[in-house]
Amino acid sequence: MHLSLIGTGLMGHALGECLLAEQQSLTVYNRDQSKTSALAALGAKVASTAGEAVAQADIVLLMLSDAAAIDCILQTLPEAAITDRLWLQLATIAPSESIELGKYIESLGGRYLECPVLGSLPEARSGQLILMPAGHQHDFESALPLLNIIGSNPQLIGKTGQGAAMKLAMNQLIAGLTASFSLSLGLVEKQGIQIEQFMQLLRQSALYAPTFDKKLNRILDRQFDGPNFPTKHLAKDTRLFLGVAQSIGLDSEGLEGVAGLLDKTLDMGLAETDYSAIYAAVNPQHD
Repeated sequence: MHLSLIGTGLMGHALGECLLAEQQSLTVYNRDQSKTSALAALGAKVASTAGEAVAQADIVLLMLSDAAAIDCILQTLPEAAITDRLWLQLATIAPSESIELGKYIESLGGRYLECPVLGSLPEARSGQLILMPAGHQHDFESALPLLNIIGSNPQLIGKTGQGAAMKLAMNQLIAGLTASFSLSLGLVEKQGIQIEQFMQLLRQSALYAPTFDKKLNRILDRQFDGPNFPTKHLAKDTRLFLGVAQSIGLDSEGLEGVAGLLDKTLDMGLAETDYSAIYAAVNPQHD
């Protein structure tokens, strides 16, 4: 089985490390060739074009930022390059976008399985991502040996689009929990309450989520560099969720406020930083 990975940003690179550690035959492609050099040093073959990468693949893994980036790649490929390959779409896109992508690939004789992932760089490197595959049962079974390398106990979610919806539901929680924690922490800090006293009480309550401790030091130190998941991607995913929610009649007014805070964080020049930088928008420092 030869794999081709298109998209070697933060998560794509970490995933490539995992696959190479498992002795998988891997070709990688990224529009910015500098982002493939570290994987090449680990044994990956680097393709100079997406077409070259796809030509060698039994399974193509797409780890790109959004549906527009995926479409940009696909439009560079001849239709014959789509045929007789399994396309595994790993990024966070809207359910409708995934459904249309699947239809396009299948219309050209390819096979499509959406499989958005939950987890950050350590989980990607260690093969412990939470996977949300959805699509045809036979495509899931074909991909299962690979899925078992990159995640733990993968289960088919349902039909195409449902995995994408599941991922948006998860990322909405990331945005909501981080914004809520930032607001509470800001109040505690402004009132001069000891942070650890607040955290001790919080940890004893049903309100506690492990992500609070994972992000606590970053927030208190305002050190948002070196992200596992950049603010710009959470802002994108939050807007995707809002679009889906509106289309199906959910009242998402509360999340609109969170999206506004994420937009403010982007305006502060923190797009490339860890998403916990939303705290800088909730509790800005003033000179």
